[in-house]
Amino acid sequence: MSKANVCYHCGADCGQNPVKSFDKYFCCNGCKIAYEILGTDDLCQYYDLESTPGNIPVESGHQHRYAYLDDEDIQKSLIHFKDNNISKITFNIPGMHCASCVWILERLYKIRPEITHSTVDFLKNECAITYKHDSISLREIVELLISIGYEPHISFQSISENIEPAFNRTMIMKLGVAGFSFCNIMLFSFPEYFSPSGNLDGLQQFFRYLNIVLALPVLFYSSTDYFRSAFLGIKKRFINIDIPIAIGIIALFSRSAYEILFGVGPGFMDSFTGLVFLLLLGKIFQQKSFDSLSFERDYKSYFPLAVMKNTPDGEQSIPLAKLNVGDRIIIRNGELIPADSILLKNDAQIDYSFVTGESKAKTLHPGDTVYAGGRLVGAIAEAEVVKSVSQSYLTQLWNQEDKTAKATISSTLDTVSKYFTMAVLTIASFSGLYWLMADPTKTVHVITSILIVACPCALALSAPFTLGNTIRIFGRKKFYLKNADVVEKLSKISHIVFDKTGTITHSGQTDVTFVSADKTAMSTQNKNNIISLAANSSHPLSRHIVNHFNENNFSSVSKYEEIPGKGIFGVVNGNKIMLGSADFCGIQKIELPKTSVQITINDVWIGYFLFTNQYRKGLSKIIESLKKRYGISILTGDNDSEADALTNIFGKTTNVKFNQSPFDKKHHIQDLQSKGEIVAMIGDGLNDAGALESSNVGISISDDIYLFSPASDTILESGAFHELSRFLSFSSKAMYIIYASIFISLLYNVVGLTFAVQGLLSPVISAILMPISSISVIAFSTGSVRFLLRR
Repeated sequence: MSKANVCYHCGADCGQNPVKSFDKYFCCNGCKIAYEILGTDDLCQYYDLESTPGNIPVESGHQHRYAYLDDEDIQKSLIHFKDNNISKITFNIPGMHCASCVWILERLYKIRPEITHSTVDFLKNECAITYKHDSISLREIVELLISIGYEPHISFQSISENIEPAFNRTMIMKLGVAGFSFCNIMLFSFPEYFSPSGNLDGLQQFFRYLNIVLALPVLFYSSTDYFRSAFLGIKKRFINIDIPIAIGIIALFSRSAYEILFGVGPGFMDSFTGLVFLLLLGKIFQQKSFDSLSFERDYKSYFPLAVMKNTPDGEQSIPLAKLNVGDRIIIRNGELIPADSILLKNDAQIDYSFVTGESKAKTLHPGDTVYAGGRLVGAIAEAEVVKSVSQSYLTQLWNQEDKTAKATISSTLDTVSKYFTMAVLTIASFSGLYWLMADPTKTVHVITSILIVACPCALALSAPFTLGNTIRIFGRKKFYLKNADVVEKLSKISHIVFDKTGTITHSGQTDVTFVSADKTAMSTQNKNNIISLAANSSHPLSRHIVNHFNENNFSSVSKYEEIPGKGIFGVVNGNKIMLGSADFCGIQKIELPKTSVQITINDVWIGYFLFTNQYRKGLSKIIESLKKRYGISILTGDNDSEADALTNIFGKTTNVKFNQSPFDKKHHIQDLQSKGEIVAMIGDGLNDAGALESSNVGISISDDIYLFSPASDTILESGAFHELSRFLSFSSKAMYIIYASIFISLLYNVVGLTFAVQGLLSPVISAILMPISSISVIAFSTGSVRFLLRR
């Protein structure tokens, strides 16, 4: 086909009247406009990455159907974040299919500068776009996408409810075509099977031609994914798994067509179609298994977050899954807003850095919308939920904070798979040369069998299925992991650092005593001022103070400020209240027997709260078990009044440091890491954020309120704290399962290659064994993890 007949943008047939622009030909005006848009903005490298990579754009006359996007109510249902300047939205784009698509969609800002950022998730066909809504409308963005050939799929059903992703219908169609051709070719080959003597020569030759006709759709339709993947791999100079498969498919079809057309023999069209059918069947099984893991991870709430609901009976902690539209929620300093809400009273400072990356807090007023993912900075706030909770969105926020490199095991397996494929191609080449001289009739069979039977799929599956199942099991046992790579990190830990308050102490069993500076009782007014201030903080000691008085009548607090590791400050009823350490409150240090919080009102010290801690159940046994395998450190902001108690639990050899600020904790962890230690930090999700982020694995302990921290890699519910040693041990055993799976996969490939090289395997048998290897690895890894769970 000449260049004038092939659309430069999408590759379609231009017909008799192509549209011309400069020296390029296009099938329609839409493709020409798309090319001109890209050329105007110096984006024609798009065409260098792939040949004819574009999709046919919708003609501009049809774009009016998106006028409904100008409706504010519809925009609210689609946009998942909006502030004074920017909005964020995620589109599903079915037309995304190659590297060029990703390249252009992540450079939308060059076409329209009002689009500040766009990120593509190629596996989900999604593009997340951040834009300045005062300069460009949602409708204009959609029309821009249409004009360059990427019409988004907008589904209001998917917005309102979480639906398990539909399976790829195209893959099912390809499987059906391959299966149909396979069965019929087997039927037409009966004369070959039962009349080898040639008594039915005329009928045999007729059926052979029919076999070619039936095999063509399998070659040009069912097999296209393998050819496309192999071509892209070669173009990117990367040897992927589909290259040997594509070579095997072409070799088998070509040899069969040659034998039939030149009357040399019956060919192997039954083997060819059976091979593609079984390959697709294995691919579908693999994809369904991945989808089941992804669906459970994304949508079934292995992600703990509770919220304080304001009820007529006072505050009530409820699971996030039970939060409904219309509920009124209480949010304290540092806590995450779990769902889109309307601010009810008092101004609030909201930090959206978790969503937008901008650290500057936004001032919101009553009636303003507060978006999920924002974090309250300052005084307590009350809001009414206006949109149902999307836990998948919150999980996405958590995961996007992970800036670490890919886990070692995943990188290693990728490298092994790459060189494994190169080794297979080498073995196939030398084996083919040998059989070409020894027995030419077996050459194609041997080469094809080697290329098909030796598959690194099982190698690639061993890690994700083992780690994925481990994550699910941990989630059911109340230990929540950010992603699969954390399992490997947990298995490598050499040193564990514990925070004290709220981590090894039981927050629900702490006695609080007020000790007055002048031996007098606390006045009612002072009590109200103090608990009103403390109610704004989520620190465990602040929560103990509020719970001790058991009152819900709080006064409003202004100029609220909280300094991690130091204390809190605010103005209540015209009085300046400070709660915290002696240094924070500006008073001379006082020797106290136990953990305490100092109190000043209008710069006058009135006394302190004394806390009697209760250590978590079974703590001594947990530490005894951990000390056998890990180094242990204790870091606490409290004084050394409990040194003797900690020594009795942790032993004299444990490094215990008192009066540690958040900076001191972070520095201690970095010092351990400089000595080659792999450090896990176990602490409060918010107050120990710096230490959690610096550690190799940050484990946040959650109690009555499940505080969500972007710094933590895992969240451990306090009720499962006694299982900590088992979780760490399970992580190490999960890695052994991966190594065993790799061994099984390599053993399978060695045995398979041994038979294939000798010409003892047919391509069809190889195609049967290929998915069986993947199934066996999946069954072994899943079964082994479940066996460990039962033990």
